[in-house]
Amino acid sequence: MTTLKAQLQEDLTAAIRNRDELRSSTIRLTLAAVTSEEVAGDEKRELSDDEVLKVLGREAKKRREAATAFDNAGRAEQAARERAEGEVLAGYLPKQLSDEELTAIVAAAVAESGASGPQGMGAVMKLVRPKVEGLAEGGRVAAAVKAALAG
Repeated sequence: MTTLKAQLQEDLTAAIRNRDELRSSTIRLTLAAVTSEEVAGDEKRELSDDEVLKVLGREAKKRREAATAFDNAGRAEQAARERAEGEVLAGYLPKQLSDEELTAIVAAAVAESGASGPQGMGAVMKLVRPKVEGLAEGGRVAAAVKAALAG
């Protein structure tokens, strides 16, 4: 089984061969972020697939935020490019939970913790976070928990 980083490098080579500028530049920037993460700290190390997934998630989030910022600034062309790069990265990330699946996980955690009201949010988040790690964005999770505790 190839590692995720090796898969990215193979896909970069294929994208360069196919002259796919969007894909090659996106993967190249992502590999640079992975390498940067590897050399951060006291000594160089090889990232695990889980750590590479976290870097990919961070990069995808940057693309979503940049697209929103470009939209707000009236720069539709750059926003479309950021969204396209985000879609390339999404191909490497695990499938995100649907709203229904997320709501079910949150409801189970609320029942398990016995929390009620906004003050129970921390207890519920502590139970939910390990179950949805990498499968749902933190903002979505927090919103679902708030909604479950409010209603």
